[in-house]
Amino acid sequence: MPDFRNPTLPLRKRVDDLLHRLTLDERLAMLHQYAPAVPRLGVAPFRTGSEGLHGVSWLGVATVFPQAVGLGASWDEELVRGVAGAVSTELRAFHHHRPPAVGTREERGPNSLQAWAPVLNLLRDPRWGRNEEGYSEDPVHTARVGEAFCRGLSGDHPTYLRAAPVLKHFLAYNNEDDRCTTSSGLRPRVLQEYDLAAFRPVVASGAATGAMAAYNLVNGRPCHVSPLIETELRRWAKPTGHELFVVSDAEAPSNLVDPEHYFDDHAESHAAALKAGIDNFTDHGEDSGTPIGRLREALERGLIDEADVDRAVRRQLEVRLRLGEFDPELDPYAGIGPEVVDSPEHRALARRAAAESTVLLKNDGLLPLDPVRARRIAVIGPLADTLFEDWYSGTLPYRVGIATGLAEALGALGGEVVTVEGSNRITLRSRTTGELLGKSAFDVTDWGGGASILREADTGRYLALQDDDALAAGQDVIKSWFVKETFRIEPDGPDTVLLRSVFTGRYAAVDPSDGRVAVTAESAEDAERWQRELVRDGAAEARAAAATADVAVVVLGNHPLINGRETEDRADIDLPEGQEELLRAVATVRPDTALVVMSSYPYALDWADEHLPAVVWTSHGGQETGNALADVLLGGAEPAGRLPQTWYRGDDPLPAPLDYDIIKAGWTYQYHRSAPLYSFGHGLSYTDFTYRDLSLSQPSIAQDGSVRATVTLENSGTRSGSEVVQVYVRALEARYEAPRLRLADFRKVRLDPGESRELTFVLPAEQLAHWSVATGGFTVEPGGYEVVVARGADHPVLTAPLTVTGSPAAPRAGVEHRIPAVDFDDYEDVTVVDATRSDGDAVTPADPAQPASLLFREVDLCGARTIEVETAREGAGTGGARLEVRSGDRVLAEIDVPVTGDRYAWTSTTAGLAVPLDGVHDLSLTLHGDFRLAAFRFGTAD
Repeated sequence: MPDFRNPTLPLRKRVDDLLHRLTLDERLAMLHQYAPAVPRLGVAPFRTGSEGLHGVSWLGVATVFPQAVGLGASWDEELVRGVAGAVSTELRAFHHHRPPAVGTREERGPNSLQAWAPVLNLLRDPRWGRNEEGYSEDPVHTARVGEAFCRGLSGDHPTYLRAAPVLKHFLAYNNEDDRCTTSSGLRPRVLQEYDLAAFRPVVASGAATGAMAAYNLVNGRPCHVSPLIETELRRWAKPTGHELFVVSDAEAPSNLVDPEHYFDDHAESHAAALKAGIDNFTDHGEDSGTPIGRLREALERGLIDEADVDRAVRRQLEVRLRLGEFDPELDPYAGIGPEVVDSPEHRALARRAAAESTVLLKNDGLLPLDPVRARRIAVIGPLADTLFEDWYSGTLPYRVGIATGLAEALGALGGEVVTVEGSNRITLRSRTTGELLGKSAFDVTDWGGGASILREADTGRYLALQDDDALAAGQDVIKSWFVKETFRIEPDGPDTVLLRSVFTGRYAAVDPSDGRVAVTAESAEDAERWQRELVRDGAAEARAAAATADVAVVVLGNHPLINGRETEDRADIDLPEGQEELLRAVATVRPDTALVVMSSYPYALDWADEHLPAVVWTSHGGQETGNALADVLLGGAEPAGRLPQTWYRGDDPLPAPLDYDIIKAGWTYQYHRSAPLYSFGHGLSYTDFTYRDLSLSQPSIAQDGSVRATVTLENSGTRSGSEVVQVYVRALEARYEAPRLRLADFRKVRLDPGESRELTFVLPAEQLAHWSVATGGFTVEPGGYEVVVARGADHPVLTAPLTVTGSPAAPRAGVEHRIPAVDFDDYEDVTVVDATRSDGDAVTPADPAQPASLLFREVDLCGARTIEVETAREGAGTGGARLEVRSGDRVLAEIDVPVTGDRYAWTSTTAGLAVPLDGVHDLSLTLHGDFRLAAFRFGTAD
């Protein structure tokens, strides 16, 4: 028996044995997503990556749980771990008993047990198209939920993994528009305190087995060649005893050359990615020849060596061994059969998860609905009884919409539900031929941004653009990478409209010779004019239904594949205009109206919050959404969710989507300067909770100490319920721009009426730390802090003072000490960029025509007489470039920046100071012109 098949040997010894048996060509081949079999060793083919974000995806019917943002809203680590356990159990069933998604089992191997989940990207901007995939805007919350999901995927066996979780997407990925070419600017404080903070605890815990690099660039450098893969990710993993297996995102290695133009050729770019820590290339689909050929060329050119290849393959083999591939007789999960898919247990868990993640945003007493007083309920809206799949959903086994769930529950109590979609039904008749478009009328739904879908009334199928540009109603479900079912219905005079494809931007036109309709017109002038006839007034029908009901439930939200999805950000946070009008029309005739928002992201609900008695939010909650919402609306279950991100007001001007500096831009509850509509952590209950007796184990701690915070929670209401106890900290009078609040800990607690529980939270001083740009590390400043127990970020309940003792930080060393330019305390109009293609950061003016400034506080300049600056300047341009150094009103130096010929060609320039300096000073550096500044240092020589 070869050592790699001997389960009694240490893992590393088995990996090394198999690695050394492989030829170089066999090892190179393993660097692609589709690794071929090695028959002479009995090694099967292997594929990296199955999708399992909230259910097994793309492999067929599987249990569909709430979207990740919904799981985050549960604030329930035990629940999330259970959901992930169900996902990986079903993934095992697909692995063993279902044909692979691509190719045959003999060619491509079984479906992968490497699960590309969870997503740890922070929900900084609610307009992000992939908002549904993340857990929250807060790194502590995201890390806790993410670790729970990883542990659920992995299983509990000490040796073997049920599935291998891969964290997505490293790093600072929160925009879709031009995602492969945009750069996320992260100064060190934002990098360390925010974006890395979501990944660090999960990796350090050992719960993750891998990570996926993101499409975007960070500080001008593509994530797939980021030094942070090695200096951060793998450094955190080292104490766990396992290395991370890092994979590329789809086609991202090729993006390094085109469209990013970061490298001149693919051999160079693939070599750089491999050396940076990418172990597996998801590129060119099943065509492994192209990427492997590029890596072979890199090897021949000396850009990589065999050790680079071996390092990556070793990480893959370790994961494969841990998944039990070479020990089928010992694999505890090998016996999982197809019966687990959509099992009764998983259905019950899906229902519980959907209820636990539902958030009650507002309630003036309307909810829970009393079936005696609300015997007839009108359920109205485009999502009244419709459930959609998102891109990473599995195929729904069945769909229980909200109207169906309520009808079943209410019918058992003698009540009834009337369901009205509230959509207009129209016909479109060609002005040219007099013929109708399609076989019948269309029901039109507005999904915002001018995008509507037209569903054929007779068949329920969606009008869609065909490959030959014709129009046909043939789709039952909208779920494809290219969505061709959305149209803009543009007015063109009384009862006349133009029909424009959102996908192509072209208009429908009619060939007068044969009457064929095709979406070929480039301009409105050449488009067909359609006579629009209103067959059914959706708003009038909704008003009529609401008028005859005791209560109206209006269900609005988004379609996960339209406006705000992978590759497409939202333009704003407004409800679609047609949906807002429908809501107001219903509320006019039925004041007892509850709004249920089913969405992948927050909306501005200002009008609803002001005028309606109840507002509820749920993510797209999966197959059991209707039963779960019926449970919540009728009081059979508690609305146990809390918001995982801030819901901003409609008139709140949000920062620019590409402004990743949460501190200066004012993103998230930590730094946003205006009162939100609903805060992070917000969520109401059907019962009342009382907090009392907050106490700290000691009034002060050392900079490396810890404190226990104890608080008593009592259910002072009349029914059982859940509360999420949130513990925040904040610094008082900090010398840096500290967060308004920062989540330190949380716990979800369920109590019966009259029951109370004393809760203890251990808060290490590191929860109070911030990243010091002066020292390049985390530090806890001595001084005053507060521990805040809250129901949400804007709803503090109890506060306790805490003092940190110790010595204050010394001033920043400035003489004979290199100060990286990126380690500024504040800035204006500066962009952080890459110092070299492989490592380091620098700064440059955001607009070379405008001056940019950096502020460095409390720099010890005792004895400073000269300043040396490291600069790079690509070309002479249209004007000069200079750096101005000031202390207060005094100009210390003005330095002309020389041309170096390349943005990565660095030179040092030394200038004497206009006046000698002693003591501690605040410094400002002003950059004029197009150049890069990497660092500076002061010297004592005259």
